[in-house]
Amino acid sequence: MKIVAIILARGGSKGLPNKNIMQFCGKPLLGWTIEQCLHGGIKDIYISSDSDEILSVGMKFGAIPIKRPDAISNDNATSEVGLLHALDYIELSGGKVDWVIAPQVTSPIREASDISGIINLAYKSNFDSLLSVIKIEDFFIWGQTKNLDYEPINYDYKNRLRRQDIEKKFHENGSLYMFKPSILKKNNNRLGGIIKIYEMEKHKMFQIDNIEDLKICEVIMKAYGYSKN
Repeated sequence: MKIVAIILARGGSKGLPNKNIMQFCGKPLLGWTIEQCLHGGIKDIYISSDSDEILSVGMKFGAIPIKRPDAISNDNATSEVGLLHALDYIELSGGKVDWVIAPQVTSPIREASDISGIINLAYKSNFDSLLSVIKIEDFFIWGQTKNLDYEPINYDYKNRLRRQDIEKKFHENGSLYMFKPSILKKNNNRLGGIIKIYEMEKHKMFQIDNIEDLKICEVIMKAYGYSKN
């Protein structure tokens, strides 16, 4: 089976300028994802971007560049559009692809074993797409009403359940997606068909969208020793 990694990394970022290639624990943020894929057993790693600078950084770490047109690189462009463009390029130049793994650059708290782990899970059965999650425990959400009062959204505070009685739930952490090309082409969505979850540890839930996220992720990377790998 042929599996490829497609990493999406646009140049524009309103929250953190040049976020995808900013320095993070000693190397460009993008570099972490590429190296995790390489050590996770993926040989064909592609970086899709509208930025020549990002493509250049990706190449230095071993990724194959795909220049994404400006028309599908604006703030309104979906990730699926970028994935479809990259997949068409790969299939035209390299032939049939059986599986695509799409790791998110801004979710660097992962290990090479997560890459190989989700791949092994995909190969075990007749799944069509997979996504990474973390298990939620005692996660009670409150919201504001139209009257500016506050009320619980996902539980009854008058009848608070014990932890062991709470239904198991999972949070989509955005770190990893894996799918068959036919699913993406048919549904214009990375998820579809028989969907399976790949559970990751709770500390791997964070994404980098602002400077506070960056600091939190750096602390976690160092605390767990990932920054030394």
